[in-house]
Amino acid sequence: MKSNRTMQLLAAAALGVALAGTGVGVAGPAMADPDPDNGIDVSVTIEPNTTPGQVSMTVADNSGVPLREDGSNAAARQFVGTLPTVTVTDTRRPEDIPDGDFWAVVGQASQFTSTGGSAPPIGPQYLGWQPRLLSDTSTGAVAAGEPVSSVISDGTGAPTVGLQGQELLVSTANSADEIGTWQVNADLALRTPVDVAAGEYHSTLTLSLFNQS
Repeated sequence: MKSNRTMQLLAAAALGVALAGTGVGVAGPAMADPDPDNGIDVSVTIEPNTTPGQVSMTVADNSGVPLREDGSNAAARQFVGTLPTVTVTDTRRPEDIPDGDFWAVVGQASQFTSTGGSAPPIGPQYLGWQPRLLSDTSTGAVAAGEPVSSVISDGTGAPTVGLQGQELLVSTANSADEIGTWQVNADLALRTPVDVAAGEYHSTLTLSLFNQS
């Protein structure tokens, strides 16, 4: 919603510039000089914000992640894609955060099941990812999770455990030092046996934000 509103404001500003440059000589009403004696003082007193902050997570609008074949070889069929951008925001006040508090975004994939169930399922251990931190406006340490590979190794040396409860983004120090906003995504790679049955498969990738003191 925020992005759409920004785009609308930019379009209106561009339109205004175009109209101002048309050169049409239309006389407008005369503008009187401002009279300071007739001015009205507008004031506001803003009290300190007492609304408790929170740690929250959002996922960019998406229609799912279609994986495409790329990088297949004699060892495995490989299908890749990109996770939509995930944003974590911590608006808490330092004094409201317990010592040792930390949070993490964890991903868990379900089995890939074929449409109609005609082919054997592909377990989540065949799906890996490589998280990537996109932005960092924090004052402390927040890091992308470690890459993990399918049980059929991708040759990078990443643990071959698949996407079964793996960290996408994690605070690595006291959360009181890490108030801010972060964005992260991940390269996804499904590596299956070369004799995997043909068909259309679907899995659900669940992202969960955990906070622990």
